[in-house]
Amino acid sequence: MLEVRNLHAYYGKSHILQGVDLDIAAGEVVSLLGRNGVGRSTTVKAIMGEVPPQGTIRFKGQDIAGLPSHKIARLGLGYVPEHRDIFPSLTVRQNLILGIKDPRRPGKWRLQEMLDMFPNLARRADTPAGVLSGGEKQMLTTCRTLLGDPELMMIDEPTEGLAPLIVQQVGELIARIAKAGVAILLVEQKLSIAMKISNRVYIMGHGRVVFEGTPEQLKNNAAVREEWLEV
Repeated sequence: MLEVRNLHAYYGKSHILQGVDLDIAAGEVVSLLGRNGVGRSTTVKAIMGEVPPQGTIRFKGQDIAGLPSHKIARLGLGYVPEHRDIFPSLTVRQNLILGIKDPRRPGKWRLQEMLDMFPNLARRADTPAGVLSGGEKQMLTTCRTLLGDPELMMIDEPTEGLAPLIVQQVGELIARIAKAGVAILLVEQKLSIAMKISNRVYIMGHGRVVFEGTPEQLKNNAAVREEWLEV
């Protein structure tokens, strides 16, 4: 479904991505792991068109490298950014409505289903989204992306800074999305979540992929974990 080859990206003169290769099949859950600053978030931003990419990026067989983000999203690629971007002055309900791709053609996910899944969001449905907690904002941005009916979701650092109970809820949501057949590229530092829900994992270091394998293979490779992960 997603094929990335020899992906490079720069911030000014800084060479951040240095030839990243990765693949995600339909319905697959893949985690992108590594320490801070190795290029994980830049990878998803380059795929989504938020950072100018150099290299090959194909989604469902179509070359999307360099396309505007809104056109990439229309093709079925969803993106939940690291900073939980919301419209703070709009209500929770209005934020969710903005995620719907085509109101005339309902997709797999419905607004009421999102509210039923998360009672906290339902209780605050008509409250300005700016007053939500960090965990509630994460749920909101994830649900808003789902309402766009993506075939692949890229979720960047969803558990960063959240309390343990909320981390568990986020993990359960991601597992539920995967069970519904949506492919996922998860950028995450918490090894426990990635190991539990992923079919495969990639580890990045110094702007490139340094390991690819199954969670079981990573579990059995202490040298890789010690060198490239914060464990």
